[in-house]
Amino acid sequence: MKTKFQLLLSFILTLGCSQSQKDNQHAESYPSRTIDREIEHLSEWKWMNKPDSFSITDTLLSIHAKHETDFFNNPEDLSVIGTAPFLYQNVEGDFLAKPLVKPDFSSQWNAVALMVHIDSLNWIKFAFENSDATGPSIVSVVTKNTSDDANGVTLSMEKEIWLAIARKENIYSMHWSQNDENYQMARLTSLPDSTTVKIGIEAQSPVGEYALHHILHLQVDQTTVTNMRDLNQ
Repeated sequence: MKTKFQLLLSFILTLGCSQSQKDNQHAESYPSRTIDREIEHLSEWKWMNKPDSFSITDTLLSIHAKHETDFFNNPEDLSVIGTAPFLYQNVEGDFLAKPLVKPDFSSQWNAVALMVHIDSLNWIKFAFENSDATGPSIVSVVTKNTSDDANGVTLSMEKEIWLAIARKENIYSMHWSQNDENYQMARLTSLPDSTTVKIGIEAQSPVGEYALHHILHLQVDQTTVTNMRDLNQ
């Protein structure tokens, strides 16, 4: 059975919301987007590292990520950082998760990521990030005790990108798309066996003073993907 979860205005009733003056200063106009208003298990969305400020309408989630917010278990100095806002839901079994993200690229390493989290030593971060090496790019970080850091395709002309992570047992595949129709695989990996994982949105600003990131769509379908390497089938 497929269950769909999406972010809407009624999120405010469950999570609460504050809006800073900076949010108003960075307000932008977005085209109308149709979002299904059928909500199930809304109360199961939770924050890890709840941001000082975020706002939600029926078409947009905006997250204020402050300075030094990130997830990274650094293999060079063995530091473990887990400070970025992470909006997640506990999901059991297989799934396909897809957000449409529009990061604030005003500083290096600013990113919005789709994240799978088991614990502080085992997680995946699949991001549209302002990489120090390639600029706005698809970037993936797989952490098994320590993190790796893999730069993918450069998308310097894009402002918003669809991300996707599919789970089948303990295997995870990461895909991206410009239009939610033609997805390209970026990475295939595994994590330790875990019946339930956290899946959701991470928003970061590791070195910048401030970032206002936008998520224009988010859904998690509890389904098993047939071909983990090709979401277009």
